[in-house]
Amino acid sequence: MEPVCKRPVSVATYAPEGATNAYLIGTSGAILVDPAARSDGLDREVSRRTVAHILVTHTHPDHVGGVADYAAETGATVWARRGREAAFEDATGVAPDRTCIEGTTLTAGSGEQVTVLDTPGHARDHVALESEYGIFSGDLAVAEGSVVVAAGEGDIRAYLTSLRRLAARNPPRLYPGHGEDIENVRETCARLIRHRLDREQRVLTAVREGATTLEAITDAAYEKDISAVRPLAEGTVAAHLEKLAVEHKVDWDGARASPR
Repeated sequence: MEPVCKRPVSVATYAPEGATNAYLIGTSGAILVDPAARSDGLDREVSRRTVAHILVTHTHPDHVGGVADYAAETGATVWARRGREAAFEDATGVAPDRTCIEGTTLTAGSGEQVTVLDTPGHARDHVALESEYGIFSGDLAVAEGSVVVAAGEGDIRAYLTSLRRLAARNPPRLYPGHGEDIENVRETCARLIRHRLDREQRVLTAVREGATTLEAITDAAYEKDISAVRPLAEGTVAAHLEKLAVEHKVDWDGARASPR
């Protein structure tokens, strides 16, 4: 039995794969990561390995849908990011048993360990889990495409910092929340950073050329049809405007932007 088991679970998600990757770390008394929903495949692996701990990388709906069921079934210790207990319970329907912070280590019954890393940006409570096999990175990185970082829950400055931190650690692979495993970690992080900075430059150029509303700036910042994902695109542009405002490059009041 392999010490890391990956089971994609079909859920309602904006990810192109239509699924979230759930992981079991350890061959017994396992650590269950991101149980997005119940599935036959995940049920089988849970019964084979047993589960001692349940932890999510963040509390977006497409990562937490199975937490309550698996917690009730297994009696596992349920963990939440310290300071986010109420949000965790709202998202999962389960009050956490314990809380974690940067550096907290969880150990499977078979001895495998993961250590919590703070990696905010995609979500305020986002964490990654470092192990000897690689880093379970949630929605920090994807092998193809890009990660949504939308205003409200998202913070572009924090996201870029988390990507740079991940690249500096240069693990042997990433186990992402969606899609295929990532082995070229530094190259992937560099690609995602370039993508964000390129989008930011388009947003800044749009404002400097006279676009003032979120709708107009979004139209100028994207070179393709975004009608199917318009709310996500506008959320991303708003997050870039927030970053640019903090850096004193634009004025942005949440409705209208102007250059500085």
